[in-house]
Amino acid sequence: MAGLGRNFTKLWAASAVSNIGDGIMTAATPLLVASLTDDPLLVGLSVFAGQLPWLLFSLISGVYVDRLDRRRLIVAVNLVRALIIGLLAVAVWQGAATIALVYAVAFLLGCCETLGDNASGTLVPMVVASEDLPRANSRMQTVYFALNTFAAPPLGAALFVLAAAVPFGVNAVTFVVAAVLISMLRGVRQAPPAERRSLRADMAEGVRWLWRHPAIRLLAVALFLMNITLMSAFSLLVLYSRDRLGADEYGYGLLITAMAAGAIIGATVAPRLQSRFRDSLLLRVGLVIETLTHAGLALATSPWVAGAILAAFGVHGSVMGAVSVTLRQRAVPDELRGRVQSVYMMLVVGGSAIGALIGGPIARWLGLTGPFWVSAGAMALFTVFAWRPFGRHLAVNQGRQAVTVTS
Repeated sequence: MAGLGRNFTKLWAASAVSNIGDGIMTAATPLLVASLTDDPLLVGLSVFAGQLPWLLFSLISGVYVDRLDRRRLIVAVNLVRALIIGLLAVAVWQGAATIALVYAVAFLLGCCETLGDNASGTLVPMVVASEDLPRANSRMQTVYFALNTFAAPPLGAALFVLAAAVPFGVNAVTFVVAAVLISMLRGVRQAPPAERRSLRADMAEGVRWLWRHPAIRLLAVALFLMNITLMSAFSLLVLYSRDRLGADEYGYGLLITAMAAGAIIGATVAPRLQSRFRDSLLLRVGLVIETLTHAGLALATSPWVAGAILAAFGVHGSVMGAVSVTLRQRAVPDELRGRVQSVYMMLVVGGSAIGALIGGPIARWLGLTGPFWVSAGAMALFTVFAWRPFGRHLAVNQGRQAVTVTS
C-alpha cells in the first residue's frame, strides 16, 4: 500500500485473501448448523466451541508468540487451519457432517486462532511506524469489513445453497494462499525477551502489565462485558433473521452485509475522527450506540429495519475497534506484545464465548428477542458505570502518548 512499505502490502494482501475465505465461512457455518438443528442452545454452543480455546489457551499462546518467529508461526498455523477446514469440507460433501463434528472443528480452529490471531495482531506495528498506525489499521479494517463481512458472506450463502461443501473448501484454499504471502515478508524480526523464564512467569508478566495500565485495562474489561452482551444476541442471528424477520438464507447473508457496509464506512472515517476527537468521546458515543442497537433489534420485525440498525452498528464497531487497537499498539512494548495481546484477547473473545453460551438459554426462556432486551439493559447500566472512567483514564493515556511523540 502506498507509503506503508512492501511488507505492509504483503500483509494486507494476506489479510485480504484469508478474509475472503473467512467471510464465506461466516455465512456457511451457521447455515450448516441450522440445517442440522433448530435448537437455539445447540446453535449457540457451536459459537461457544470456537471461542472456548481463548479462555483455555490464550495466555499460553501469547508466551509462544513472544518467544517464536511470528511470521513462521502464522504460516504454520494457517496451513493447519487449511487441513482442518478441508477435512470438514470432505465430511459435508460425503453427508457425514454432524453437530459433534462441527463442535470439534470449531474448537480446533479456535485453538489455532489463539496462536495465529495473537501473532497477527502484533505484525502491523512491526512493519509500519507509530505515526502511520491509524492509517495502516484503517486499511486493515477496511479490507476485513469489505471482504469478510460485506462481499464474502452473500457469496458464502450462495455457495452453500449450490453445494454445502464448497464454501468450506474455498476457505481451506484461502488459508494456503495467505500462508504463502506471509512467508514472503522480509526483515520482520521481534525483539527477543530479556531472559527466558518459566511459562508461568512469562504469562504473569503480560497479565501484570495490562492490569497496571489503567487505559488498556479499562478497554479490555469494557470489551469483555460488551462482547458478552453482543454475542448472547448475535450468536442466534441466523435464527433471529429466519424466525423473527422471515428472511431466507440470502436474506441472512444480506443482513451481515448491511453491518459490513456500515463497518467499511466506519473504517474509512476512523483516522479522521481519531485526529479530530478524543478517544474518550468516540468510545462514549460507542457505548450509547451499542445500547440502542440491542433495543432496536429487539423491536424490529422487518429485515429492512434490522439491516439499517446493523449498518449503524457496523460504523460504531469499526470506529471503536480502530481506537482500541491503536491505543494498544502504541502503548505495549514490542517484547510484550504477544503476551499482552493474549490477555486482551482472552478477555475480549472470552466475553464472546460466555455470551454465546448464555444466549441460547435466554432465548429458550424469553424468546428470540430476549437476548437483545437483556443486552440492552445490561449495556445501559454499563454505560452509566463506565462514563466517567472512560474520560478520566483515556485522557491521561492520550496525554502520555502526546509527550512521548513530541519528546
